[in-house]
Amino acid sequence: MSEEFSSWIGRNVTREDVVTSRLLAEYRATMAPHLFSPQDPSECPPGLHWGLAPATPGSDETGPDGAEAKGLFLPPIPLPRRMWAGGVIETLKPIRVGERVTRRSEIADLKMKSSAGGDLCIVSIRHNISGEDGLALHERQDLVFREPATSRVETGAEKVIEADWHVEASPLLLFRFSAFTFNGHRIHYDPYYAAEEGYPALLVHGPLQATLMLNLAATLLGAIPHRFEYRCLAPLFSGASFGVAYDGTASPATVRVIRSDGVTTAEGRVHARGTG
Repeated sequence: MSEEFSSWIGRNVTREDVVTSRLLAEYRATMAPHLFSPQDPSECPPGLHWGLAPATPGSDETGPDGAEAKGLFLPPIPLPRRMWAGGVIETLKPIRVGERVTRRSEIADLKMKSSAGGDLCIVSIRHNISGEDGLALHERQDLVFREPATSRVETGAEKVIEADWHVEASPLLLFRFSAFTFNGHRIHYDPYYAAEEGYPALLVHGPLQATLMLNLAATLLGAIPHRFEYRCLAPLFSGASFGVAYDGTASPATVRVIRSDGVTTAEGRVHARGTG
C-alpha cells in the first residue's frame, strides 16, 4: 500500500492567518491556568500554533469520522481509524500577537507496518510556520491510520497521581480545544462514535497533551524549549483528572502525561537551546 500512495509524498498546501487578540484570548481561556507566560506580552505561549491556519474543510469535505476527508490533502488510505502518534516541535522565533503568518504543510513520509492489532499506516506531515520576520516554527506530525476496532479499551482503578499539574479532562476542555484547532474528529466530542471505536469515553487530543507537556516544561525552564519531541503511548479519556509531570534530572529532561489509573499516555523529551 505504501507504494500505491508514494506519489502523495511531497504534496503540500500553504495557508495564511493572523495572530489576533481574540485567538490568543480563546487559547488562554481553553488552556489556563496551565500555560507558560512569556515576559514579553506580545509573545504567544507555546502550542498556539495549532490554532493557526488550520484546514477548514466544508461539511461536504469531511469523512465519516468528521475529520477532513482523505483524498484531499491526505491520501485515500483505506484504514478507517486515525490517531495522533506524536511529533517534533522546533521553536526558532516567538510568534507574536498581530503578526501575519504563513503555514506550509507537506506530506513528508508514508509507511505501512503490521502489528499485533493489524495493519497500520503512518503518515508524517511537515509544517513550517513563518512570521513577518521569517521561519518561526518547524513541526513534524505523525498520524496513524488503523483497521477497525475489534476490542474495547479498558482502564484500571484510579490512583493518586504525583504530578506538577493536575488537569480535569472535562468535555468542555475537549470541545474548546477542538474548536480552537477546528478539529472535527468525532472521537473528541461524540461519545457514541468513541464507543464504536472501542473507547469508554471521549478521547483527549494528542496535541492537547503535547501542549500541556510543552507549557509545563517552558514554565519550569523559564523559556520555550528549542526542541520538543513527543509520542503518544496510550489513550487518554475524558471524565477524570490526569497529571502532567516534569523530570529535570534526566538528560534530556522528560515530561509525561499520566492517566488517572497511573498509565503514561504521552511522553516528551525537552531540549533547551544548546543541549543535545
